[in-house]
Amino acid sequence: MPAPFIVGLTGGIGSGKSAAAARFAELGADIVDTDEIARALTAQGGAAIDAIRAAFGNELIGPDGALDRPAMRLRVFDDAQARRQLETILHPLIRDQARRRCLDSRAPYVVLAVPLLIESNHWRERCDRVCVVDCPETLQIERVGARSGLSADEVGAIIAAQASREQRLKAADDVLDNSGDLAALHRQVDALHDRYLTLAAA
Repeated sequence: MPAPFIVGLTGGIGSGKSAAAARFAELGADIVDTDEIARALTAQGGAAIDAIRAAFGNELIGPDGALDRPAMRLRVFDDAQARRQLETILHPLIRDQARRRCLDSRAPYVVLAVPLLIESNHWRERCDRVCVVDCPETLQIERVGARSGLSADEVGAIIAAQASREQRLKAADDVLDNSGDLAALHRQVDALHDRYLTLAAA
């Protein structure tokens, strides 16, 4: 089997990556979501749990046996060493599973959804195209606050820790402007889907 045509999908927190990915899936693309893989790895019985427990202790494992994600987020946010330790555990597992899922795909093309795609040469090198979901920072803060209850300052700190909007747009082959409503986003995804079918066939 030839290697699949891979579109890297990314965007800042609250930009609408999930909505865009859902539409690509409706149109027939396979979605390989690294966040979903990470959640499975850190769920009860997940492949990363024993290594996380050994590195960080039982206090970061919840009573259900899964990673206590809010506690871990607090633990690594201001501690670069702890963050690197967690990444050393998770990233190889995520990369391996993502690679296998991409290779196993029989869809016309694969959408590889990676929140930190721009920050990682590893992921960018795997992609034939990079598609960025974009919107103003004020909308990101509003959307994340509405769904998670985080304050504007808390969301702003997360945004500041990610690649800048300018960096993402500079790296993009294609941009989905998600400053409007869902119907407007879907129209843009539909147009890109047609383009990706053509590119994948070539």
